[in-house]
Amino acid sequence: MSLSFFNTLTRRKEIFTPIDPACVRFYVCGPTVYNYIHIGNARPAVIFDVLFRVLQQHYPQVKYVRNITDVDDKIHQAAQAAHTNITAISEQFTQAYHQDLAALGNLAPTIEPRATEHIPAMISMIETLISKGHAYVAEQHVLFDVNSDAHYGQLSNRKLDDMLAGARVDPLPFKKHPGDFVLWKPSTPDWPGWQSPWGRGRPGWHIECSAMIRQHLGEQIDLHGGGQDLIFPHHENEIAQSECACDQRPFAQFWLHNGYITLDQEKMSKSLGNMITVRELLTRTSPEVIRYVLLSTHYRSPLNWSDDLVEQAQQRLDRLYQRLRDAKVNPSLSTTQHPAALAMQHALADDLNTPLALMHLQELAQQLNQDSVTSADVRQAGLLLGLLQQDPEHYFKQRPSATDNQTLDDVAIEQAIESRNQARRDKNFALADQIRQQLLAQKIELEDSPQGTRWRRQ
Repeated sequence: MSLSFFNTLTRRKEIFTPIDPACVRFYVCGPTVYNYIHIGNARPAVIFDVLFRVLQQHYPQVKYVRNITDVDDKIHQAAQAAHTNITAISEQFTQAYHQDLAALGNLAPTIEPRATEHIPAMISMIETLISKGHAYVAEQHVLFDVNSDAHYGQLSNRKLDDMLAGARVDPLPFKKHPGDFVLWKPSTPDWPGWQSPWGRGRPGWHIECSAMIRQHLGEQIDLHGGGQDLIFPHHENEIAQSECACDQRPFAQFWLHNGYITLDQEKMSKSLGNMITVRELLTRTSPEVIRYVLLSTHYRSPLNWSDDLVEQAQQRLDRLYQRLRDAKVNPSLSTTQHPAALAMQHALADDLNTPLALMHLQELAQQLNQDSVTSADVRQAGLLLGLLQQDPEHYFKQRPSATDNQTLDDVAIEQAIESRNQARRDKNFALADQIRQQLLAQKIELEDSPQGTRWRRQ
């Protein structure tokens, strides 16, 4: 089964053939750690986590690098506002990032480099660009000369002037061209900085990723991922500085970009005040439901986040877990794969078609205890998407509403169920029904099964 992906660089879907089939190398731009991540940040993290899982299924070794940008002007501004330093701020929100992604079921990347640990590599790369005539020093800044790169604009597929229209660029008066971008900039004593041949300063954003990729993955990589908003200028500039420094083309064989997330058909933005963080969502929505929503639309398409979409995902996950809950105990995998499981793998191999994969996962779950499909088969299929790895009882009992002061704890629920069972044994069915209704009012739903009374939080 071959893999194929839509390549932003060539603007078509292509068969994926790694440079070295023994070790696939791919990189994804990670967070700038100055605040909690919002749902738009979570989408690429989850999408490329699925890509990591799919690649691991097909190749013996996969090196997945996702960076942490822990030096940035936004981090410094956040540190000033909190009356602390960038190390404290970046550490706080790096930990929060790890916690949020772990809650969403993400695997850890193979390597997670931090920008501040790679300053010498950045300085070395900048020196190479200067020596090759692709960068110049002006007013203690080092800038990349976009006119020195005949291929600049290849990812955006636009002319330079068109790319700059409406884009945020540093309006520095000493630039040779308005599109020249900063590789290094000076730092005043109250700003973080490192010594360099051009004075005390700090790196530009784009050079960070290029230097980390070069150090951990080499001069050419198989795949590079990120959000659609990074195509220009970030990824365009990554290509330019990497290819000009290393004299290797292409820098990345495949570029994969996920679409935007809107909130009730409106673009999320700080100015509109409609940014929704993962941490906030987790207080009212199960993390696996959030992951399901993020996979319910093809990664290249826009995703409109809404309460209705969350409710649909909740219902579909509930059905999947209910089938696992009702399945006969059989921990072993089937010796042959069910057609629905194979169809699911083919869907993911075809440009990560997660909506189609979810449909086939539902089909597979419907065949539980039939056609030799076991709960282990369903869990194994779900693993490719990072779903269905919880114990069903835990899934149904651990709803975010469990933190609500109006909701009973597990011990109280079990005691109420025992009281109801005793009432039924005493043939006091009115009391038994009353207890059921009291629990239902507390959003606790009972289910009488051959294994006894089970319960779930609504």
